[in-house]
Amino acid sequence: MTGAGAVLSGAEVSELGSTEAGARALAVLADGAHTRRLLLFRVLLDALDSGGLPPAQRAAAREHGALLEAADRAAPGQARRVMFYPLTGPWAENCVRQLDRGAPDHRDIGHLGPVAAAAAARAGLGFRTRVTPHRDGIALPTLGLLRHSGPARAAELRGSGDRLVIRPAGGPAAELRRTAAGRWSSRDPRWSPLPTLAGGPRPVLLDDLDPCRVTPGAATPAGPPQQRAHWQAMWRRALPLLRLGGAARAAELALLDCVVPLPGPTATGRHTSHTRDGAFGAVLASPPPSPELFAAGLVHELQHAKLAALHDLLPLHTADPTPRHWAPWRPDPRPFDGLLHGAYAHLALAALWQRLALTREDPVARDDAWAAHARCAAQVGAVLPALRGARPLTDAGRAFVKAMTARHSRLADHPPPPEHRVRATAYVDTARSLWHRHHPP
Repeated sequence: MTGAGAVLSGAEVSELGSTEAGARALAVLADGAHTRRLLLFRVLLDALDSGGLPPAQRAAAREHGALLEAADRAAPGQARRVMFYPLTGPWAENCVRQLDRGAPDHRDIGHLGPVAAAAAARAGLGFRTRVTPHRDGIALPTLGLLRHSGPARAAELRGSGDRLVIRPAGGPAAELRRTAAGRWSSRDPRWSPLPTLAGGPRPVLLDDLDPCRVTPGAATPAGPPQQRAHWQAMWRRALPLLRLGGAARAAELALLDCVVPLPGPTATGRHTSHTRDGAFGAVLASPPPSPELFAAGLVHELQHAKLAALHDLLPLHTADPTPRHWAPWRPDPRPFDGLLHGAYAHLALAALWQRLALTREDPVARDDAWAAHARCAAQVGAVLPALRGARPLTDAGRAFVKAMTARHSRLADHPPPPEHRVRATAYVDTARSLWHRHHPP
């Protein structure tokens, strides 16, 4: 398991700072994230012999690790679709931490079996292995879930070419076949393949089945199937909006591997979205009430993913994590990294909403877009001086923030209607006043 990374040029760092990077810069970010994932798996497999596993579990984990390595040797392009899958990252990091402490959880380490089996199935290997099911059933990352009606203690998986047979202990076997489109299907009603959100630069999985999709190490119940139609509809309607947002907004979708539905709406009725550390390529979101908010949520979270991947490749600052900075989009103090992330995401949102305001024909939609643009632009403008003058910025960080500032300045080429600009300024001024009231110098 090896990987090599490319280097970003100064011009590409500036492209990224403008939020409008080209295809090569985005590919370098993805390559860096994938290289780190390969290293993570190497650390995980090496730690299996020294992490306090009981003999039987150590033997099973070794078997699963050997199967994963065999799949990677045989067909790395296929096996790494599982290894690079966003949700395997937090799980693998959690396992490494447990093994380092000498206190592994057998359920978490046991998930290596389904990971290896999914990679081997994609690679077309002939193999036979046993895995431990999760609460919902046998979950195979990137493939789907075979539900079981009782507490199955184990399941046998046998793969050969485009065929995979899953036999839960004490239950009937289910046969899966890989279709020409790469989807794993079965006539068995217990099998639920992962649905795909199509139409973007690459297929995106809608993952409401992975047992570790929300909290690493914790099995979470699968989402209700009726929500899938809503997500598909929102995705189809969000894609044209992202294209209206410009080539960069549409191109960023190449970084997206999966959308993870969260329970929703929240107690306040708001649509929420976020990313997860170590899960490059995943966006977690509550059901979006509109395609506009879905598009905006994707843009927001993909900026976080880009910035985190860039900082891993090329550190932008050396600031400590102390939360001390004012951010007009949050009531609580933010660390410098959080301030930079928030400003970067809101800069991309300001550009998205501006383009939508300039292209929407419906007057209500156009007015809403101008209001959102004005607010985001004012918020970013309020914190750019603090970012530009920050001592912890590295040379790359200064170039990055300089490009952010230039992009923010270009937003003035198409100003919002005066009433929206006035409201946005008042919004930011109020946020600043509240901050100083609760956080006196």
